Amino acid sequence: MSIKKSVVLAEKPSVGRDIARVLGCTKKNNGYYESNQYIVTWALGHLVTLASPEKYNQAYSNWTLETLPMIPKPFKLEVIGNTSKQFSVVRKLMERGDVSEIIIATDAGREGELVARWIIDYARCKKPIKRLWISSVTDKAIKDGFNKLVDGKKYEQLYKAAKARAEADWIVGLNGTRALTCKHNASLSMGRVQTPTLDLVSERERVVRHFVPQTYIEIEAMINGITCRAYDNKSGSTRFFDRKKAGEIYKQCLNQSGHITKVNSNEKKSHKAGFYDLTELQRDANTMYGFSAKETLNTMQTLYERHKVLTYPRTDSKYITQDVVGTLPDRLRACKNGSNSELVGSLLRGSIKSKPSFANDAKVGDHHGIIPTEVQPRYADFSPNEKKIYNLVVQRFIAALLPAYRYQELAIEAKIGDISFKGKSKKVVDIGWKAAYQSNNDSNGNITNRNGTHQKEDQDDHKHVGEFVGNQKITPTYIKQNDGKTAPPNYLSEADLLYLMEESGLGTVATRADIIEKIVANHYVDKISNHLRTTKTGRQLLKIVPEDIKSKELTSKWEEDLELIAKGKKSEVTFINEMIEFTKKIIKDIKLDETEFKHENVSTESCPDCGKKLLVVNNKYGKKLSCPDRSCGYRKNLSKTTNARCPDCHKKMELIGEGDKQTFICGCGHKEKLAAFQKRREASSNSLSKSEVQKYMKKSDKKEETFNNPFANLLKDIDKK
Repeated sequence: MSIKKSVVLAEKPSVGRDIARVLGCTKKNNGYYESNQYIVTWALGHLVTLASPEKYNQAYSNWTLETLPMIPKPFKLEVIGNTSKQFSVVRKLMERGDVSEIIIATDAGREGELVARWIIDYARCKKPIKRLWISSVTDKAIKDGFNKLVDGKKYEQLYKAAKARAEADWIVGLNGTRALTCKHNASLSMGRVQTPTLDLVSERERVVRHFVPQTYIEIEAMINGITCRAYDNKSGSTRFFDRKKAGEIYKQCLNQSGHITKVNSNEKKSHKAGFYDLTELQRDANTMYGFSAKETLNTMQTLYERHKVLTYPRTDSKYITQDVVGTLPDRLRACKNGSNSELVGSLLRGSIKSKPSFANDAKVGDHHGIIPTEVQPRYADFSPNEKKIYNLVVQRFIAALLPAYRYQELAIEAKIGDISFKGKSKKVVDIGWKAAYQSNNDSNGNITNRNGTHQKEDQDDHKHVGEFVGNQKITPTYIKQNDGKTAPPNYLSEADLLYLMEESGLGTVATRADIIEKIVANHYVDKISNHLRTTKTGRQLLKIVPEDIKSKELTSKWEEDLELIAKGKKSEVTFINEMIEFTKKIIKDIKLDETEFKHENVSTESCPDCGKKLLVVNNKYGKKLSCPDRSCGYRKNLSKTTNARCPDCHKKMELIGEGDKQTFICGCGHKEKLAAFQKRREASSNSLSKSEVQKYMKKSDKKEETFNNPFANLLKDIDKK
C-alpha cells in the first residue's frame, strides 16, 4: 500500500523552500519539492482571482454607463494569466492519487487564507484541509507548527470574510470606477476604502486653509526654580487672548510677593505599553526616517521571510500570549549587540516575568505583537533600511521588558497679588524603560497627538527645587510676558494618515499601506516634504464622487461587518446584498450628477486621429501622451522608466525616443544614446551583453507584477478605456 502524502501550499517560493528544507523535501521538481510524506509547492501571490466583467457578459467588454451596475450572480473565479503555469503545477499536485490532504501554509491572515482557498476552490479539490498557523518562519516555528496543525474548518469563517471583502471591492470598485470613467471621459478610480482615505487628506487641508491664527499672551513667573504661568480661574487656560486684560494682569503682578496656595507631590510611573503592531511601526518609521508605509511593510516582510529575525508583520496587536513569555530570554539573547548589551545583560540576569503591559491573551487576535525571533541576525546581510527597522523593533522590545519609568512630580499653585499661577516640576526616580532610547534621541518619547501632529514628551526637569508648603511666602525671581500665536496643524504625513485611518476604522493593518500607495500612484495625492497634499485631480474626484462613498463611518461599519463575518456573527450573503444595494445607489448618483471634470494634464500637442488635445500621463512605467477621448484611444510613449543607472550620479535613467534615436537621460543632465549605452556596457569587465540589455529593457517595460494583486489585473486597462 502506497504512503499517502500531503500537499503543502505556501504563498511564496522563498517560504516554500524553507518549509521544504525543514520537512526534508530534498527532491526538487518544477514548481515544487517532494519527500516521502510531503509535497511542498507555492503560489506567487494570487494565482486565482475574481473573473473580469466580460467573463459574465460580453456586453461588459465595452465601458458604458448603460451596462452599469454589473452584479455577478454568482461570482466566478479565473486563473491569472501570467502565473497560469504555476497554477497548473499546483492543481496537478492536488489531483494526484497519492495525495490525501492539503495543508494551507500561506500567510496566516485573512488575505493569505483567500490566496489558498481560491486556488483550492478553482481546482475543485475536495480533499481534507489542515492549516499551518505560525507567527514566524524560523525552523523551530515551522517544526512546532507542523506538530500542531489545525483542522481547516476552524478558518472557514475567515475565508468567508476574505471572500466577502474581495467581492465587495469588486462590486463597489469596478462599478464606481467604470461609472466615473465613462461619465467624465477620464481615467478615474473609486474604492470603498480608497475614497474616504483621500477625503481624510482633504479634510486636513481644509482645516489648514481655513485656519485663522490668534495672538495670545502668557504671563510667566519663576517661583523657587519652577516655571509657573498665570491662568484664568474659570477656564484654567494659561493663554490670554485679550491683550488689554493680559497687560492689566501683568501690571498687577509686577514687584509683588505672594504665597503658595496648593502643593501636590506624587511619584508617578509609566510602562512602555506593549510591543509594536504594524501601524505604529509604520508611523514611527515614517516620522523618524521618512519611510512610506509600503516601504516599512516590505522591509518588515523581508526581515520576517528572508532573514527570519522578526515575527509576522501584519498584526494589529501589541501584546503576546502567556505561552510566548517563556521564549523571551532566547529572543533577547538573539538581538543582543554592542549598543544594548548592558541593558539586555541586566534583563537576562534577572527574572523576566509576565506583565499586563505586554502579555495579555485577550488582546491577541490572529497574531501577537511584532518581536524578534530566536534567530541571531547577520547584520552584514541587512540593507540600511532593514537595520533601521530591525533596531526599532528591538528597541521597543527591550523597552517593554524594562521596569517602569518612575518620576516625582511636584505641582504647585500660587497667588501673586490676586493673580493665580500654576506650574510643575519633574524629577526622575528611575529611568526604567527610557534607558532603551537614551542612545537614540529621535525615538525617545516620540508621540502623535490626536490632531495628527508630532511632538516630544516633556523633558525631565533635573533642577533642584526647594521645599514647598501651603501658605509659604514667595518672591518671584522674575515676571515676564511671552507673546505667542496659535498655529494650524501640519498637513498630514503618512504617519498621521495611518493614525487617522486606524482611528476611523478605515482598512486593516494589512491593507492601509496599499491604500496610501494607491492614492499616490493614481496622482490623487502628492508627497511634499513627507507631507501629503491632494492634487487638482484628487480634489476634483472628491467633488464628483457621491457623498456616501466618502463616509468614514460607513466604511468603518463595513470593516466591522467583515470582522463579524470572520467570527461567525454575520452572514456574508447579507453583507454582499447590502453592498449591491449601496452600489446601485452610487451608480445612480454618478449618472445624475452634472459636475464637470476638467483635465489638469493637457499637453500642447493634438491627437493626430481626432484633433483633441492630448493628455500627459505619468505612471511607474514612464510617461506617455494619451487621447482624452476613450473612443479614439490614441497613445504615444514619451519615456519609459528603466533600471539602468547613470554613470555619473548612479540614479535610474529614463529612456526617451523611438528606434535608433532612443536615448537614456538622467536628472543630473547625463544623456546617452541606447547604442552608446550598449557599447559601454559590453566594454565593461562586468558588463551586460547586448542580449542581456535587451532582456533587461523588456523587463523594464513589463506591466505585470511577479506577485499578483488580483484587482491590479482587473483595473490594468483603465487608461485605455
